[in-house]
Amino acid sequence: MAQEFKLKDLTSVDLKNGQKQEAEVEGIEEGKVLLLRYKDELHALSPKCTHYGAPMKNGVLTGDGRLTCAWHGACFNVATGDVEDAPALDPLAKFEIIQKNGGVYIKGDKEGITSSRRQLNLKCQAQGQEKVLVIGGGSGTLGAIEGLRGGGFTGHITVISKEGYQPIDRTKLSKALLADVSKVAWRSPQFYKDASIDIFEDEVSKVDFQAKKVSTKSGKAYDYTKLIIATGGAPKSLPLPGLKLGELGNVFLLRSVPDVQNIVNAVGDNGKKIVVIGSSFIGMEVANALVQKKNDVSVIGMEKEPMDRVMGEKVGKIFRGILEKNGVKFYMGASVDKASPSKSDSSKVGAVHLKDGTTLDAEIVIEGVGVGPATEFLKDSGIQLEKDGSIQVDETFAIPGHDGVFAIGDIATYPYHGPGGNGTPIRIEHWNVAQNQGRSVANFIARPSAAKPKPFIPVFWSALGSQLRYCGNTVGGYDDVLLTGEPEKPSWVAYYTRGETVLAVASMMKDPYMTQAAELMRRGKMPSKSDIAKGVDILEISLPSEIKM
Repeated sequence: MAQEFKLKDLTSVDLKNGQKQEAEVEGIEEGKVLLLRYKDELHALSPKCTHYGAPMKNGVLTGDGRLTCAWHGACFNVATGDVEDAPALDPLAKFEIIQKNGGVYIKGDKEGITSSRRQLNLKCQAQGQEKVLVIGGGSGTLGAIEGLRGGGFTGHITVISKEGYQPIDRTKLSKALLADVSKVAWRSPQFYKDASIDIFEDEVSKVDFQAKKVSTKSGKAYDYTKLIIATGGAPKSLPLPGLKLGELGNVFLLRSVPDVQNIVNAVGDNGKKIVVIGSSFIGMEVANALVQKKNDVSVIGMEKEPMDRVMGEKVGKIFRGILEKNGVKFYMGASVDKASPSKSDSSKVGAVHLKDGTTLDAEIVIEGVGVGPATEFLKDSGIQLEKDGSIQVDETFAIPGHDGVFAIGDIATYPYHGPGGNGTPIRIEHWNVAQNQGRSVANFIARPSAAKPKPFIPVFWSALGSQLRYCGNTVGGYDDVLLTGEPEKPSWVAYYTRGETVLAVASMMKDPYMTQAAELMRRGKMPSKSDIAKGVDILEISLPSEIKM
């Protein structure tokens, strides 16, 4: 039941439009709310992002009433607290503000204050003829199924996932090596049962688009009226002696909870010699996680600096420096020749050999050499696959020529309208992108007459000893990187440019620069390369309500 709570030490609220203030709630231990003024109206909301608990007072408030988290880009509607963009799932709690008797009060329930969120209620009894079938169990699926129920869709929802568990926070697998489903699952199985969302462990073997039927390897068949293909990426392994999966023990990929369980079991009490092949984000994150557990970790990369193809040499050098301080050893500009068995146990890996003759002792090898679209089951199905195995989709993520069929996430090549994109087809392997695409498809299905795809700027983050934030995309490449701040701390912002256009922005320890940049990009208001070089501070630029994507 809603009740009034007094805000500590406040006799009035004196905020200008766009300003925010945290306030303590009397009588509730660590109870706080966020006060802000938007369009001359005061609002009181949960003070922490419902994704990872970031303080929303550091977020960015826009001219169209969006409050965007400074950490990972989660976005909420100021008027309602509802989620607008990934990766948050639960809304912020919203409170009524009352000013009386020389004090300021909020009206709401205690649970909303203590939990810093409004618990999302998707309870539903499925009915009618509509049947949405989702293939896959990752971030895109998560956005789609919760977006459908949250958007008022009451038809049947079925998920077929070969992983065998409810959607998880996959980003925590490489960043923290969490091997317990209960610690990485977003929701309990009961949550989805109450929402009449059926999740089955199985693998799709065939799709009959004319009959609107899906067949699985277990021999079952499922009908659908709408199909969402969200199978994600399949991790690659090196086709080299000793590194093909199953050839030698203790050689691992990292994509699922069982993968992490296998790695954790092999590491045991730590103190192991571990070789990570690949200086991608996954490779760097798992290397950082393992070295902090007192293992001897080496990273092999073909690039001059880690991730320099995406992030550039200057920024890649910063990443390498951070991990080297933590104890990781790097072998860059290197090519792997093979892996050989252990001398004490020929069934397990014992060393990795480079083409220059270097031999690295290895009790464990983790291959982080990228993923490819998991679309093998669609060959000969009538859907045209791109050269990389992905599926080209339109602005609504629908597959042209296939009524009611959508593709999202790592498998989808979609028209990109961020800075420098101009509708260029691009495939982006980011958690936020997949979830936002799922939300977009859900909105299209639930409200087809009113639904126009909501523009979003790609956002991703990485745990590399310090938290990396990144927004935008360098589709078509970039020709320069403007690095500002103090890289040695590391506290910096990098602007990726082509000509005068800022395509992407990365930062460390400089919140909320990335979030501000993403909101400026949505509005076509990002300063030019010359402006940045002259010292223009993007935090000083106001955010109008008009979107230009």
